[in-house]
Amino acid sequence: MLLTGATGTVSTALRRELEGTDVHVRALVRDQSRADEFREQDVEAVLGDLEDPHTLPAAFAGVDDLWLLTPNGPRAPENNMNALWAARRAGVERVVRLSAIGAAHDAPNRSGRLHALSDRETEHSGLQWTILRPHWFMQNLLNEAGDIAAADTFSLNMASARLGMIDARDIAACAARVLTDNADRHHGQTYTLTGPRSLTFDEVADELSRALGRTIAYLPVSDEVKRKTLLGYGVPQWIVDMLEEYAQAYVTGWGDTVTESVMNLVGRSPRTISDFAHDHAKMFVRPTS
Repeated sequence: MLLTGATGTVSTALRRELEGTDVHVRALVRDQSRADEFREQDVEAVLGDLEDPHTLPAAFAGVDDLWLLTPNGPRAPENNMNALWAARRAGVERVVRLSAIGAAHDAPNRSGRLHALSDRETEHSGLQWTILRPHWFMQNLLNEAGDIAAADTFSLNMASARLGMIDARDIAACAARVLTDNADRHHGQTYTLTGPRSLTFDEVADELSRALGRTIAYLPVSDEVKRKTLLGYGVPQWIVDMLEEYAQAYVTGWGDTVTESVMNLVGRSPRTISDFAHDHAKMFVRPTS
């Protein structure tokens, strides 16, 4: 199997899920230093860049299954196109693509609309295909770990939005199940993946408080304040705009969605926010003086 987005949150978790299975993982990486890191972990790594189709034929040679995760950005459909073209030419049989919650041509955010383009191309690729559309990652809370550790607060421009957020490890577990099952079982299926219930960020703060043994507070902020913060951290303008569009959609109730897909795929309930908070508690520890 060729693993794209190999250094990302979901792909890293997927690689761990596949350890001990019969699936041979080959990681696609863009620079030599990352390739060396994978090889030190006894993972086959090949150099290639989804933005440059000329770098892909050797990486795709001999591959049966493709885990397709494209970088978030305006060129995402082009990256998806390059991957599928290389896959077809190499004789790849199956593609499992990571999309996003609510991907549609009329989605209220540019990322959702771009994902819809890539989803449609994947459906018509001629390969056996499965699409996973996960909700907001619980791991996004790790971006707030510094503020939580220092001040016991975190700030998002989500108001009282309610989200069916999911642990990225459960996304990986679903992907692993699809990739280790017979391809016919999941061909032509699109699975929307969520956590067990919709949560507000006040409820998230309560769960973090219980896990950490101190009071954590959620402080809603305006789009303008969050934008200034993200730009100050060097987050690219396109990403800041995309995140703001998602936040605005979530505030309207667009993210208040829960499905049974994780249970149906892996035979257990998805992890709760309490599970996530306890498992990652050390990330939110106050700095010592």
